[in-house]
Amino acid sequence: MSVFAIGCAAIGAVFLSRIYCLLSRCLGAALLVMSFVFTAAPAWADQTVMAADGSQVDCAASAKDLTRISLVEDEFASVSKISTGNPQDDFSVVNEPVRGDIYLSVPEGFGRQALSFFATSKRGYVYKFVCRIAGDQAVQVFISNPAIAKDKAAEAAPQTAALSPQDGAVELVQAMYSNQVVEGYEMRQRALRPVYVGNLAVQMIAEYRGADLTGRVLRIENKGGAPIMLTEATVAPSSALAVSIAEPKLDPGKVTTAYLVSQTGRQ
Repeated sequence: MSVFAIGCAAIGAVFLSRIYCLLSRCLGAALLVMSFVFTAAPAWADQTVMAADGSQVDCAASAKDLTRISLVEDEFASVSKISTGNPQDDFSVVNEPVRGDIYLSVPEGFGRQALSFFATSKRGYVYKFVCRIAGDQAVQVFISNPAIAKDKAAEAAPQTAALSPQDGAVELVQAMYSNQVVEGYEMRQRALRPVYVGNLAVQMIAEYRGADLTGRVLRIENKGGAPIMLTEATVAPSSALAVSIAEPKLDPGKVTTAYLVSQTGRQ
């Protein structure tokens, strides 16, 4: 690169010496600018790397100054490296405890082209770092793990407490009343032969069966000649957790619907 810089500077000076030719002077100035570009030390910008648990992180480390490696939404907890026993081939890794960053430095005359080590984060992720040695300026490397965003979203989501059997029964009654499909329940539309309880014809027309609760939808018709006041004891066994009757007062010839929930395996 220095050969190109010297050549551009020399040719540019020649063109600049032609003071009576505007084109030559402009060309000479452009060549001088190029020579400065070639001789300038490369400036390494901050690096942002996407990495997953157990993956290799390729980055650039400073040959003369510090290299800072920082985790986005996480912190380093420990670093593992092998000491070569040769000061010229060894490098320094410092785990800064306040922010959880890592700082790398290499000795003067470091003989290797790259350094490598393992690091574990406080969230339990492990990364393998392979950093090539380049440049004299300080370097910053930011590691972003997409899995952390998912973890934070799960942590921020409201935690739903397990429902008691009574609360679950009430929710199931509401779902049956709305004729909804309930997650975790197998819904079967079935019309069994009516069972007569006095002047009442009781017929099961649908069943919601889950691991813990079973819901039943009953069709109830008054076959008698007088009104009947329906109660929970009339349409459901004592073991039922929840009972709901659409029209408790049932006139002769009228039909209503009842919803009852009991524990699975109990009628």
